[in-house]
Amino acid sequence: MSDNRRRFLGTMGAAALASGAFARVAHAALPQTDHPAPISDRYDVSWANKITGRFRAVFDSPNMAEGAAIVRATAWCDQYKEIYGVERSTMNPVLVLRADAIELIMDDSYWGRFPVGEEHKFKGRDNAWRTVNPISAQSRTGANESARRNTLETFMQAGGIVLSCDWAFGKVTQRYRTSDALEQAEAAKQARAHIIPGVIMQPNGIFAVLRAQEAGCHFVAAS
Repeated sequence: MSDNRRRFLGTMGAAALASGAFARVAHAALPQTDHPAPISDRYDVSWANKITGRFRAVFDSPNMAEGAAIVRATAWCDQYKEIYGVERSTMNPVLVLRADAIELIMDDSYWGRFPVGEEHKFKGRDNAWRTVNPISAQSRTGANESARRNTLETFMQAGGIVLSCDWAFGKVTQRYRTSDALEQAEAAKQARAHIIPGVIMQPNGIFAVLRAQEAGCHFVAAS
């Protein structure tokens, strides 16, 4: 066999191997269509079945970061529409608020009652500690259109999914238990009453992030 023939066959073999490797990687990146069905109804995981758009991303927010994660998630949707002309209905942004960001799922009543802003060193434009949730629609009343769009309520109304961590939520429950001398169950009930409507609690934040990835979302470290 000539040297040229050997080089040709070697090149073809390498290309075939590369092609096979690419196919395996591409297959692994696809959403799982045979994901196990839940055997418990303790948590609502039906949101994963709604991730059917062509463009999918999960924005992981373990830090408060002044609510920057939702700005990044909204910007992704806006910029894909601007650059590629795709409709919002073809995008599935998932926002996971966990760990130190858990109190971003709480309403302004909660933020006004407990020293969230001071603890996170988070000040408003008046240089005072924040007493309202920076990404709630209630706190953006009278704000400009851009600011109003970067709220959990607007994000969810546009089809975005907001998930939270039940482990981290223990901190919120503990506030009510300590301040009002409540039993655990009642404290949890009081705390959950102040979650912004539409936020979906998950067993923990890592569960939420991984389940979103299994549904085909690309991972983004958003805070």
